[in-house]
Amino acid sequence: MRKVMIALALASTSAGVTLAASPAAAQSYGQQNRGQQQIRAWRIQPAVQRQIQTDINQLETRIQRAAQRRTISPREATGLRRQARSLQQLYNRFRRNGLDRNEVRQLETQVNALHQRLRLERRDWDGRRG
Repeated sequence: MRKVMIALALASTSAGVTLAASPAAAQSYGQQNRGQQQIRAWRIQPAVQRQIQTDINQLETRIQRAAQRRTISPREATGLRRQARSLQQLYNRFRRNGLDRNEVRQLETQVNALHQRLRLERRDWDGRRG
């Protein structure tokens, strides 16, 4: 009899713990769900996607123009074009599911870095990459 009472006490204690943990788990799930809704709502704005695509296209045009004007060497232009192409591929991969804030930040950082590299290559006058 005593063994049965101990087993029942343990079973009720473990059930109480599970029931006590359930409301906390439900609350955190609701907060995460709310966060996902906010992220999805932010993804709906296509103006951000168009702006990033425009920036990438402008960079490709500026690289082409600098190569035609011979302000950068063909070797420098090749490296810059390769980086612009990889940036376009990254944008296309992110765009499939819609851009979130982190992806936008990553793309903007890379666009700015490529723009700065183009400026530096135009001003170095050495005809070499880097």
